[in-house]
Amino acid sequence: MSVPGSKSLTNRWLMLAALAEGSSVLHGALASDDTTSFAEAVSHCGVRAAWSGPDELTVVGCGGRPRGGSSVNLGDGGTPTRFMAAFAALADRPIVIDGSPRMRERPVAEGIAMLAGLGAPIRWVESAGRLPVAVGGARLLGSTLAMGATSSSQFISAVMLIAPWLERGLELVFTEPPTSASYLELSIGVLARAGVPVSVERAPGGELAAVTIEPMRVCGCDIKVEPDASSAVYPLAAAALVPGMRATVPGLPRTTAQPDRGAIDALVAMGALERTIDGSTSIEHGGALRGISVDASSWPDGALAIAAVAAAASGTTTITGLHTLRVKESDRIAAMSAELRAIGCTVTASDDALVIDPSNRHDRPVMLHAHRDHRVAMSLATLGLIRPGISIDDPSCVTKSWPGFWESLAQFEGV
Repeated sequence: MSVPGSKSLTNRWLMLAALAEGSSVLHGALASDDTTSFAEAVSHCGVRAAWSGPDELTVVGCGGRPRGGSSVNLGDGGTPTRFMAAFAALADRPIVIDGSPRMRERPVAEGIAMLAGLGAPIRWVESAGRLPVAVGGARLLGSTLAMGATSSSQFISAVMLIAPWLERGLELVFTEPPTSASYLELSIGVLARAGVPVSVERAPGGELAAVTIEPMRVCGCDIKVEPDASSAVYPLAAAALVPGMRATVPGLPRTTAQPDRGAIDALVAMGALERTIDGSTSIEHGGALRGISVDASSWPDGALAIAAVAAAASGTTTITGLHTLRVKESDRIAAMSAELRAIGCTVTASDDALVIDPSNRHDRPVMLHAHRDHRVAMSLATLGLIRPGISIDDPSCVTKSWPGFWESLAQFEGV
């Protein structure tokens, strides 16, 4: 099954391409609500970004100086909103950034404080600490920023991605192990692939201790975006669940740096069989699945699919490292708890963990709620392949990351 391009990589390459000099082409890019809204937003700010095919995005950058004076709304997109705020910090005039009612509830204050620490002018339009916010209107020299614990890694990635356009570059010093460090590693990899000088210091345990990014002139380039490991988890989870099934995701290498690779490893720990076919990742059913205990702190998005698979396993599954899920498109810990309980599972939830006991799961018809969250909907959908009577409300929410998900899932019909 082909899956869309990586949302995380598409957004990161779009950020660099929008700030670069000249033209870039992102091949295999993801066309979804998040990436399209980000492309439209930068297009209001002196960048030309247009889809030249279903998965090909051509971007003519602004040379590190966005045109300000506009207002943009990124909808439900957490990553695009936070990336756009950093993008706006380089603008010649302020840019007003807003989002959906849910996005207005999500934390942005600590990230906006990072931009203020770099010297970016900031004005809260309605309520301090909440969208909408006006950012930009001054030249940024660069700085050393000391980073403690944060609720999200997205703003740290955002300031890393604008660092080449800071006159003195950027040094990030981590006083505590960073949240979702795997996504920061992804950003470091993208910068390095773009030719940006990046040096990394690590603590004795291997955690990020400091990242230094030098200023440089970034030019446009052609980039092939990997298939999305976060999306790949759903067909691979389906293969783990359904007897006799094998699912292969063309172009997704075993060695991908995308964090949700960890969710695929968790499927194997539960009893699925992993194969490499023509260099691509493949999972096949390996018999009855078993519950596991796993730390998902480096791949929290993929943990939702593992929670759904746990509802069909034998024994209890404990998933920890989920503290960032409370402030996503939904409160994902509460959402998955409620929906797995609706099919009879016993679920114990905390701010950091889910404990799922499927021993009392029933097969009665049930309407499950997506909570306006694409990953909740797609995770629960995998259970419909092995359990009758599942309906899911708000199916259109999947357009945030995989507009063709339901058509792709139909390939499993009759298995």
